[in-house]
Amino acid sequence: MRNLIYNIALIITSIMVMGGYFCANAQTDSKNVIYTGELANKVYGYGGKTPLNIHIENGVITEIEALENHESPQYFSRATGKIFPKFVGKTVDEALSMQVDAVTGATYSSEALIENIRAGLTEAKAKGLATGEKKVANKPAKKSKKSKRK
Repeated sequence: MRNLIYNIALIITSIMVMGGYFCANAQTDSKNVIYTGELANKVYGYGGKTPLNIHIENGVITEIEALENHESPQYFSRATGKIFPKFVGKTVDEALSMQVDAVTGATYSSEALIENIRAGLTEAKAKGLATGEKKVANKPAKKSKKSKRK
């Protein structure tokens, strides 16, 4: 009986921990994350598809995540390490107008990444996530200088 209670408590605790883990890692505001897996489903690197999550806040790309893929880790990390920083911090419009070259030695992977990013940013623009202005910080609204009524 004691073992049964212990096992039930262990299972319940495991479920709670895993539930908390998945909640913490869930996209809380999915409209600001563009998943390219379906958008660029015909884009292949050397080892297959290279899906991404592109995070956008106020029209600015804040992060690009490489998702599970079958690329060679050595070459793929070389490509992501050189390509992602070129896009992060840019507005959607700035990024779409950029000419980015493939990384030598990781050509297929980097071309797939660039094509995925472009597909994701095109979708972001279509969804209205591109403001066109890079916002560095939120500034408080200025008070109008209207005369006070008495």
